[in-house]
Amino acid sequence: MKIIDISNDLLAAEVYAGDPVPELHALKSLGNGDRYNLNALYAGLHNGTHMDAPLHFLDGGADAAQIPLDVCIGPCRVLEVTPGIITGEVVENSFPRGCERLLLKSSGRAFIHETAAQAMTYYGCKLVGTDALSIDPDYDETGAAHCAFLRENVVILEGLNLASVHNGEYFLIAPPVKIGEAEAAFTRAVLVSDYIFWSGKSPLV
Repeated sequence: MKIIDISNDLLAAEVYAGDPVPELHALKSLGNGDRYNLNALYAGLHNGTHMDAPLHFLDGGADAAQIPLDVCIGPCRVLEVTPGIITGEVVENSFPRGCERLLLKSSGRAFIHETAAQAMTYYGCKLVGTDALSIDPDYDETGAAHCAFLRENVVILEGLNLASVHNGEYFLIAPPVKIGEAEAAFTRAVLVSDYIFWSGKSPLV
């Protein structure tokens, strides 16, 4: 089984403007004569590779602990897109139909317009991932694309590292950390690149 780690290191990942810079604080240290190492983590829930729950933008929406795991695990497609704003027209003309899990690769420079989010939802998307820090462009403080997805319970996976991944079909494993009452959660996302793992077919000898 070939596993591709598509997560960014939480402490080394680029930080969205205004978010806290994550830090580890040593509580116990072998180097200081303690019997073990023990750290506390200070970070925003949107640092590094993470998943947004409806509560992020919707009052009373489901929290991170309520994100359905079956959506976070299953066949997916990686699609390389042109940097810029992805519109509904782009989705209509060049996006796959009936793809439940779609990861967008653009070196972090493509963003989703509200019309694109609506179209992707209409065509069956249940999870959208991006290697950008956010699916919404910086200038859109309304979070229009977030809202369009989250209103339909589409899971949003942000801050991916897709540098070593090519266009194609994979198996995604990306369950979020279970944090009740949180609007987002850290995620260790990986892709499995051989079909044998999820097709149920026996490997050829």
